[in-house]
Amino acid sequence: MNKVNTHIIIIGGMSCAGCAITVENTVKRLHGVEAAAVNFASGKLTVSYRPDSITLPDIQKAVHAAGYELILSTSKGEEADRLHYGRLKRQTALAWLLATPLLIIGMAYMHLPYACYIMMALALCIMLLCGYSFYINGIRHAMRGNADMDTLVALSTSIAFLFSLFNTVYPGFLSENGIAPPVYYESAGVIIAFVLLGKLLEERAKNSASSAIRGLMELQPRTACRIADGREEEVEPGALNANDIVLIRPGEKIPVDGLLQKGTSSVDENMLSGEAIPVEKNPGDKVWAGSINQKGAFTMLTTGAGEATMLGQIIRAVQEAQGSKAPVQRLADRISRVFVPVVALTAVLTFAVWMIVGGVSSFPHALLSAVSVLVIACPCALGLATPTALMVGMGKAAERHILIKNASALENLCKIDTLVMDKTGTLTEGVPKVVDSYWLSETDSFYLDILYTAEMKSEHPLSNAIIDWMKDSGASVIEPELFESITGHGVCITLNNNVYWAGNRAMLEKFHAHIPEAMTKQVERWGENGYSIVFYGNETALLAGIAVCDIVKPTSYATVKVLTRQGIDVHLLTGDSPQSAHNVAAALGITYVRAGVLPQEKENYIKALQATGKIVAMVGDGINDSQALARADVSVAMGKGTDIAMDVAMLTLMTSDPLLLPYAIRLSKQTVRLIRQNLFWAFIFNLAGIPLAAGVLYPAFGILLNPMIASAAMAFSSVAVVTNSLRLKFMN
Repeated sequence: MNKVNTHIIIIGGMSCAGCAITVENTVKRLHGVEAAAVNFASGKLTVSYRPDSITLPDIQKAVHAAGYELILSTSKGEEADRLHYGRLKRQTALAWLLATPLLIIGMAYMHLPYACYIMMALALCIMLLCGYSFYINGIRHAMRGNADMDTLVALSTSIAFLFSLFNTVYPGFLSENGIAPPVYYESAGVIIAFVLLGKLLEERAKNSASSAIRGLMELQPRTACRIADGREEEVEPGALNANDIVLIRPGEKIPVDGLLQKGTSSVDENMLSGEAIPVEKNPGDKVWAGSINQKGAFTMLTTGAGEATMLGQIIRAVQEAQGSKAPVQRLADRISRVFVPVVALTAVLTFAVWMIVGGVSSFPHALLSAVSVLVIACPCALGLATPTALMVGMGKAAERHILIKNASALENLCKIDTLVMDKTGTLTEGVPKVVDSYWLSETDSFYLDILYTAEMKSEHPLSNAIIDWMKDSGASVIEPELFESITGHGVCITLNNNVYWAGNRAMLEKFHAHIPEAMTKQVERWGENGYSIVFYGNETALLAGIAVCDIVKPTSYATVKVLTRQGIDVHLLTGDSPQSAHNVAAALGITYVRAGVLPQEKENYIKALQATGKIVAMVGDGINDSQALARADVSVAMGKGTDIAMDVAMLTLMTSDPLLLPYAIRLSKQTVRLIRQNLFWAFIFNLAGIPLAAGVLYPAFGILLNPMIASAAMAFSSVAVVTNSLRLKFMN
């Protein structure tokens, strides 16, 4: 069986979804390529090929021949994206700086001396300095038979400018026939400014794709301490092999997957499980790359390195999930692929017909009608339809602390029928808090001071919950004779030759402390609720029990209720214990629950739902959610979660209030509805305006659309689109 390699490669030079289709088809046709998919949103090609039949440089040459660049170096690709985005920002700013006076003169001050020449200079600067890529790409695509928005922009602005230039230099050509020579410089300039603005909004969303991968890679430590022949040596994690012995010191990140060999410790696995409480590790236990050793040095036996680690698999899975998303197919581009040649052909036919039947004034009529067709078919309204609605929708979302990163999120969010939610930090606060306590002795200041001192000296995450709980108790720190932290058990302090301790059930058993019958039922109830229990006692007896848990957010219940009312199935997916997960689900009215899952299992859960035809949104806040977030149709991150989750996610709830979710879905429906309305009316305007501009009413009614009127009608269509988008501000 022939080996098949799969790579994800950055593409340079794409300007629209049509470009993505061209690159994809070019690569698919190559001998030795098994599969190819271009994600226009991320600007990447995912290609599977047989290395014995074709190489990456061969694919690169084919893509270059098609007019695009395949950037095999990730660092060079990121640098190219950064430079392109900066250049686009400068071009957009300059275009609007020049278009503003151009529009003002064209609309109100045409009587000024040399007004036409001033407008000509401003429009020419916009076209050459800001819009040159439209003409380069438009010509290139037209030569290959691919018409897109660039082609339409290049064609309409060129005709408008050249016709205006002719009338400026030779005004008598039309005036001798009783026709005032119009100019349309402002149309050419403003079209480019608006389209550049739309492309800038698009690039802003695309540039965020690679930051998620970089953030994941930063979880890997730069060095590892390998023990070989009894000596310690610093090496790169990539140099480690299976069965190497690695030393992990307190506070260090674990560089590779492996088995703990000697020593004990607690390890923060929040990046995998999403749980804030570190996991106690003993010899033989599994440890994961990217997790953090909290306390206690240990040695480990390497079982996986590089892409073979759990973290490496997460990185790879996020890359593939992002690459597997369908290209963002903007309706305006789809229309323009057919619309451009139709408009061009209509203009040519209009000119030809008028030259045949126009009589004495056939040439002026033919030229005016052909230009009217091209001017009225200008894509200004089409170019405004999506960006204006997005700007208003995103602005309104920002007012409610919802960050929307791209249009595909808006399009798909209103279609979802299934919402999968993480537990910790999403439906719950994500921080352990004391929820109950049971004291077997009087809670006098002496015992409170001892417990407060023990927890202040402890490094266990649960100690912070107890300290916060005791802040208003009046307890103070005292100086013990001895303090000892027992890994995996708890802490001990000695005062006046008496030992006091606080810890888990292992510590309880270590001191042979007995839980009285009066307290047994309470402890069982805590266990049933999934609470973590801290026992506190002395050498002879148990003094108290304290229940700690991650409490449910106040708005979580209302969120689930509203989502259910909207017809959305809510699923709870967590790496926490089944008992804790089912307790939270029962409290919130969630029917579908899956607990104890790892990142890969979360992604598989999403894929299984999608395989049944479900449109799935995933809500999470941790690195462990990044695979599932990338795989979901719509991904939502909580603002107080990790940067990785927020980078991968299409939407971020900046206040971490889950009740923003139903609002975001409703806002998505409103915004998408306006976008569709804008595109529909922009297209209908052209569908009705082009025949009118061509002069179909002239034989029967003597009505011939002047290019100036066509230009005004085009401007009206743009105003109508913007006005329709602004209605979103007043919707609830």
